[in-house]
Amino acid sequence: MNRPLVITVVLLAALVLGVSFYFSDGDNRSGGTGAALVQVKVPALTGDAKSGESLFNNKCASCHGENAAGQDGVAPPLVHIIYEPNHHGDASFQRAAQNGVRAHHWRFGNMPPVEGIAAYEVEKIIAYVRTLQRANGIN
Repeated sequence: MNRPLVITVVLLAALVLGVSFYFSDGDNRSGGTGAALVQVKVPALTGDAKSGESLFNNKCASCHGENAAGQDGVAPPLVHIIYEPNHHGDASFQRAAQNGVRAHHWRFGNMPPVEGIAAYEVEKIIAYVRTLQRANGIN
């Protein structure tokens, strides 16, 4: 077989795999235990972080776990270096709540939009998550 044909076939195969992954639902959940994925130190909470904790517990904890520690086989921890402010800024949390997120850093599947949450509530959740992150050395 000639070399240009082999290269073309390999590139087409890679393209097909990439497109199929992109358009898949990204659901590669392991069927894990639901156990926390990280240990989280919880500091004293005040102001928006305190009210954000309550909102997080009502809207986010069923997937992202208690204190944003993630859940094995369910969803990633938000107290993780991947979500530090310089990589996932506050606007990314707003977009995630409003639009959902296609799986890209983790293999938990896509995150659906969060129903019935306002931008000002997401701001308080962000304050809570950022407070937890700082308390756990993520700045």
